[in-house]
Amino acid sequence: MPQYNDMIELSVDDMDLIETALRDSIASLSHAASDEPEDSRTDREDTLRRIHELLGKLHDQKVFFRPQKGVYLGG
Repeated sequence: MPQYNDMIELSVDDMDLIETALRDSIASLSHAASDEPEDSRTDREDTLRRIHELLGKLHDQKVFFRPQKGVYLGG
């Protein structure tokens, strides 16, 4: 069985592209027809939940800048 590569190298632009694609997927899935069958709706909701969780994991891995000296003004 093949093993996963644990030394993945992605640039900031790569991560931005992935996040944009995931957000576009959320938008298209959110606008799906409301008269779809229950099974399809459940699958769509599960997919949306998984995408949101993945976006959360990506967000948690970011390192945000905070100045070492002075007052930090968050925005």
